[in-house]
Formats: sequence, structure tokens, C-alpha cells
Amino acid sequence: MTLLDIKGVSKRFGGLMALSDVSLQVNKGEIFGLMGANGAGKTTLFSVIAGHIPPTTGEVVFDGKRLAGLSPDRICRLGLCRTFQIVRPFAGLSVAENLRVAALYGRARKLSATEAAQIVDDALDAVGLADRRHLDAGRLTLSGQKRLEIARALATGAQLVMLDEVMAGLNPTEVGTMLDTLRRLRTERDLTFVIVEHVIGALMTLSDRILVLDHGECIAFSTPEEIGRNERVAEVYFG
Repeated sequence: MTLLDIKGVSKRFGGLMALSDVSLQVNKGEIFGLMGANGAGKTTLFSVIAGHIPPTTGEVVFDGKRLAGLSPDRICRLGLCRTFQIVRPFAGLSVAENLRVAALYGRARKLSATEAAQIVDDALDAVGLADRRHLDAGRLTLSGQKRLEIARALATGAQLVMLDEVMAGLNPTEVGTMLDTLRRLRTERDLTFVIVEHVIGALMTLSDRILVLDHGECIAFSTPEEIGRNERVAEVYFG
């Protein structure tokens, strides 16, 4: 079943074509990877999907609903949530309070205090932050703040989570733990992920399929094994 359908999306900023006729389909329950060097258009594509910027041409359809003209908060309430490469916790609030905000304002329906508290507890347990629930979010390590980003997405009730560089800056042990967490979340919560990641080994290990962008154009779209053998991809990355 197709959950996210991107049809011929292009984005122009003045004379710069940041995305050029990008099409892809993400299936429910899939982990879908986006690769590309800096400036390839990955984050621009994320921003178009999440409603932060409109496409110049093309269409984004999520769970059968066209997203044209919808604000990011409305898209989030439909079940599509993104994280950011630069983590953005509410630093003056506790870890649990960060999740409470996501639960109360990121969901399509109103929640009672009891329902919100249960969602917060579940999200904390899911990412391994239960023992830090009372800590100020700004005092978490980078790894902890990356996990908080994921937990906030879970608290909104997201079906599809777009992760932007969730493993950037983590050491190899933390990367391994993050991989385990994402695999478990997919299985236990029936989540779908679209992942932008420069830790290529992790992306290759985790993804079911990968799309490679270069200067806004799709140059390869296949399984990780095929992407690893693709000469055009190797040329883009290594010259």
C-alpha cells in the first residue's frame, strides 16, 4: 500500500532549480532512504513534503490526501511528521513536557490529561528516555536530543516519520543503538520512515529502498545492493 506519493515535484528558487521532476512512492511500513551530496536537494524535498515550502510544480499525496496548501501543523495532524538536522527541543521544558506539547498540539483530536500522560510515557519508553523524563531537554546529550526528536514525532501520532540526519554527530555505538531503535519502532508501531542520512553505512543497512539525488535530479532508485554497485552514484560521491 502506497502511503506517500510524490508526483513530478520541482522547486525553483529564482534561477536555481533545487528539485527537478522528482517522483517516488513510499509504501506503508517501509524504511525509505534519501542519499545525495550536500546541496543535492534532500532537505528541500523534506520541506516540500512537510509543507514548509510549496513546490513550484508537482503534487504530494499522503494517505490518499493531497497536501497542497496545507500548513505544516495540519500536515502533522494528518500523521506525517518530520525531525530536523539541527535539533530543536524546547530547552526550558523537561523532556516529558516536550512530549506533552507534541501530544496535545500535534494530534488531530483533543486529548484528556490522562490520555496525554499515557502517550508521553509510551513515547519515552519507546526511545529509552524514561529515566530522563524530568531533566531539562537542553541538558540532554546530542544522542538524547536526537531521541527526543523521534519521541516527539511519536507523541503526535505520526504514521510516517521523516528523519533528517538523525545519526549525524553520533559515535559508532550510538549509531548502532539508533539503528536498533528504528527497526524496533517500525515493527512494534507499524511506522514508516523516510530517512536522509550522510552515515552511508547506516543508511545502506537500514533502508529497504534508496533514492539518490544529485543537483535536484533523481539519478538512481533501487535497493541498497544495487545502489552500492551504481557507477553514477559512486562518481557523484567519490569523483
